[in-house]
Amino acid sequence: MMRFTLGKEERLKSRKLIGKLYEEGKSIRVFPLRMVYIQTEHTSKYPAQVGMSVPKRNFKRAVDRNRIKRLLRESYRREKGMVYSEAKKPYVYMISYIAREEWKYEDIEEKMKKLISLFVAEINTNEK
Repeated sequence: MMRFTLGKEERLKSRKLIGKLYEEGKSIRVFPLRMVYIQTEHTSKYPAQVGMSVPKRNFKRAVDRNRIKRLLRESYRREKGMVYSEAKKPYVYMISYIAREEWKYEDIEEKMKKLISLFVAEINTNEK
């Protein structure tokens, strides 16, 4: 039974991995979300490590950026089971919010589902 939490080991913190991710990673977009991912080994026992980012250029105030990141983490936390059931190799990815205005949680959650299902389809074609 998988727990629907987003613990410390599931979060992407390594500067080396983040650098490698943006240099070599592939990208998927479902507006207002963009996922950059790479298949690589990481220190966690989980099949994926994830990071969230909201650009300072679009949201000047930290409270706005933090709120959007909280919404992203929550919507990802509820949908990550799809990735965990399909991924056979370890992945690292960063989900960025690319819209210039704040969306409602329901809309973000719907787009997160689409983004994750696209990612799962992508890794299934790559792993075969």
